[in-house]
Amino acid sequence: MEETASRVRRPRADARRNRERLLAAADEVFGASGAHAPLEHVARRAGVGVGTLYGHFPTRRALIAALLAERNKDLFERGDRLLGGPVTADTVAEWVRAVAGHAATYRGLAEVLVHSLDDDGSELQASCLRMNGIGEELVDRAGRAAALGPDATAADLFTLINAAAWTREHAGPDQANRLINLALNGLRASTDSA
Repeated sequence: MEETASRVRRPRADARRNRERLLAAADEVFGASGAHAPLEHVARRAGVGVGTLYGHFPTRRALIAALLAERNKDLFERGDRLLGGPVTADTVAEWVRAVAGHAATYRGLAEVLVHSLDDDGSELQASCLRMNGIGEELVDRAGRAAALGPDATAADLFTLINAAAWTREHAGPDQANRLINLALNGLRASTDSA
């Protein structure tokens, strides 16, 4: 029994090295070819067999979740900071830009995140729910503060984030920021007409 307990404590040094090589390779492969790139390319780039990859990351979403762990932590800290102060339309815009940039880390990632939101088995679901929860609270508080029009909803925000992430992937960050500005200006303007 002692032997089993000691094995659970810490992965072997070669297993840790393989995991780190797989994450570095996945970042390169996904960065070049998108989040839907063949996982065999990741294993090849890491210099390991595909069985080793699946031993560490049983699904594509598990691999992506591990890749995004540090970025998610930074994003959630930013969201908590935004929620810690007064919520204005500019606060909401900052969150939209941050999440859209995050979702565009790899081409096709926004789609993976959207599909993970309602997938109880996805390793990405918890982080997607947290991102959405922050967005919902920001929209709710901005609406109560009359920073956004009464017709603005969290669904509008999520749609804007996904559209901006897609635009960022395909047309660049400048066009994505333009889209965000236009949409949020429209939501702000609705308070003037109320």
